[in-house]
Amino acid sequence: MSEASAILAIAHRDFIKLLRDRARIISSFAFPLIFIGVLGSSLQSGFGNGGGPNLLVFVFTGVLGMTIWQSTAQGIISLIADREQDFSQEIFVSPISRYSIIVGKILGESLVALPQAAGILAFAVILRIPLSLEQLARMIPALLVVAVFGGAFGVIVLANLGSQRAAQQIFPFILLPQYFLAGLFNPIGNLPLPLDILSKISPLRYAVDLTRDAYYSTTGERVQLFDAATNLAIMVAMFVLFMVVGTFLFVRAERNR
Repeated sequence: MSEASAILAIAHRDFIKLLRDRARIISSFAFPLIFIGVLGSSLQSGFGNGGGPNLLVFVFTGVLGMTIWQSTAQGIISLIADREQDFSQEIFVSPISRYSIIVGKILGESLVALPQAAGILAFAVILRIPLSLEQLARMIPALLVVAVFGGAFGVIVLANLGSQRAAQQIFPFILLPQYFLAGLFNPIGNLPLPLDILSKISPLRYAVDLTRDAYYSTTGERVQLFDAATNLAIMVAMFVLFMVVGTFLFVRAERNR
């Protein structure tokens, strides 16, 4: 019970931190809305359908999946900031497992991602993006999976970073190429071989594709690269790899401090 209480306490702290951090709330909503409202609308008006999918909807589903995945991943990396502040002492010297700390952070940051998802979905209604109750029912579980998957990616990145400064420099370098390799703004069905290989090992690709599968599976359009079962299988394999290796490295680093 002490481990479960610790997990819930860490998760609760992360959620309360979001409610008190107005700058993070504004930035969390501003960037996705800019991507969808400005870039998505520009692409749609500039290129039209052209016999293909609605580009505004295409960008909306990509940005939605990316935002939830990235939010959780970045939240896990915030453990580095906790390590450099007084609060970290209370976490790392407490009689709880380091594994409980990781699970609590993933749970907390997944909860933090949910209001962002709600805000983006509300913005989609304003932009008159077609969104049925059936699509919402499919997308909500998919987004929960995407959030947890993003947390696992954050763990493997966290395990290889020693300071908050390093995180600020390296994480964007890891993240930004995935925007294009994952097909947030453009279809990636016919990439050159080197880019195709990089795309297939990009975790964000499967988070975005699962989100799109949840939306487009009710429309009859074939925009997603894989079906939900294939995406889930790949994500589960990556999740296990990230959690096992990342948590092991994190625990070892903390024991050596």
